[in-house]
Amino acid sequence: MARESSRRRTFAVISHPDAGKSTLTEALALHARVIGTAGATNGKENRRETVSDWMQMEKDRGISISSTALQFAYRDTVINLLDTPGHADFSEDTYRVLAAVDCAVMLVDAAKGLETQTMKLFEVCRSRNLPIITVINKWDRPGLDPLALMDEITERTGLAPMPLTWAVGIAGDFRGVWDLKKDEYVKFERQNSGASLAKEDHFTPEEALAAEGEVWEDSLGEAELVIDGREFDRDAFLAAKATPILFSSAALNFGVKQILDALVDLAPSAGPREDKEGELRPVDAPFSGFVFKVQAGMNKAHRDHVAFIRVCSGIFERGMVVTHSNTGKTFATKYAQHLFGREREVIDQAWPGDVVGLVNASALRVGDSLYVEEPVEFPPIPFFSPEHFRVARSKDPSRYKQFRRGIDQLEHEGIIQVLRSDRRGDQAPVLAAVGPMQFEVVEDRMTQDFNAPMRYEPLNYSLARLTTPDAAEILANVHGAEVLQRTDGAFLALFNDIWALKRVEKNHPEVSLTVIGTESPNSRGY
Repeated sequence: MARESSRRRTFAVISHPDAGKSTLTEALALHARVIGTAGATNGKENRRETVSDWMQMEKDRGISISSTALQFAYRDTVINLLDTPGHADFSEDTYRVLAAVDCAVMLVDAAKGLETQTMKLFEVCRSRNLPIITVINKWDRPGLDPLALMDEITERTGLAPMPLTWAVGIAGDFRGVWDLKKDEYVKFERQNSGASLAKEDHFTPEEALAAEGEVWEDSLGEAELVIDGREFDRDAFLAAKATPILFSSAALNFGVKQILDALVDLAPSAGPREDKEGELRPVDAPFSGFVFKVQAGMNKAHRDHVAFIRVCSGIFERGMVVTHSNTGKTFATKYAQHLFGREREVIDQAWPGDVVGLVNASALRVGDSLYVEEPVEFPPIPFFSPEHFRVARSKDPSRYKQFRRGIDQLEHEGIIQVLRSDRRGDQAPVLAAVGPMQFEVVEDRMTQDFNAPMRYEPLNYSLARLTTPDAAEILANVHGAEVLQRTDGAFLALFNDIWALKRVEKNHPEVSLTVIGTESPNSRGY
């Protein structure tokens, strides 16, 4: 058990949209010999066939909407890579993934630096004490000065940058990297328009000086200013106080092998996980795990329903009978798979740190815990506070059953929050979202997966707070406010704007109003 769990590296790739997450995912898989080609001259927006993106909307728009999980072996290590949506509208999905990993790779666009969504996700990582490896991507394109990027990382994240590789050549003239650990120059040569492994030539510093001259000297001088005589401090990285820095071009497969090596050598392995009571569950305890994602419709031929499980302790074996902690009921895990996009492979055994897809485990919801023998419940994954609200109605009254089933399924997957009230009735649920693109996903899935076309009616609400059942009667006639019940039983008070909220706080101090997310001890209200 100790050997297998120590071999696992489970991490997520996080960044602002279009920083190259899915491209990096493919490049890492290419270097591990999992796929044959990856990368493209113009990136995903033009090729639109990233293998980790399975949803039609993802292919049409060239963005990642759903998270995917990929497992592969590299050196003597098992890599569990969780690709995440970068778009801010899907922050909830990314947050759930971050609850299941031990480390994060923060991808920074060389031309744009630390963007808004990158910082939001960094704050989530910090709240979870996740170690972060920083990759400066797209160095083959014109971009910012590397020292300016290091200053920005230091000032905005508070993490001390610790270079593992340093780019040779300015942004837009990416010749190779100085591997600080090996003290050698790795020169890259593009192959097959960037779709296959880049050729690498290795030079000593003396040979690099002869080959690159002033460009090599400038790169060394910049890196030494950042290092400033300090030794690489792995303990500071694991304590989330410092971040290793690597330079790459995922689209050209430059610098990707070095990222994989850093993950194997530095990233934490699967260790004890904290349960709901704050106790650590040892990796050698009987099997336990928790659901961090639920997804349906990945296989249109079978209309299956997949619950993604992070194994926390013990050995998972296909067919084993596990207990659902929320209900106390047991069930057999007959259909267990590894999934990456639409590709899937039956799995017979999994170890702490691995991700397992349980097919047709329809009773499982995001945040649920599973165990064998020794009961355990892991901390719940909190909801984000929705900021956009719309009434959903079926376009075709004769397809109301399909409409109802579709809405229930998408809520079950965590794609949308569903709110209802006696006044509005069950035929017109209110959908609550973090970002408006979630509504587009719902509309597309309802049409494609459930054959239940729908329409929306906008609502003017922009704020939500947790409240109590008695608030519904108190706020029934208050302008700019309404109370509805979420599917999990929680009551939400919705407000037009901050002024409507403040009026209620002033005129009805007896009404309990709690920021969504703060009800969980592990949440900062995201």
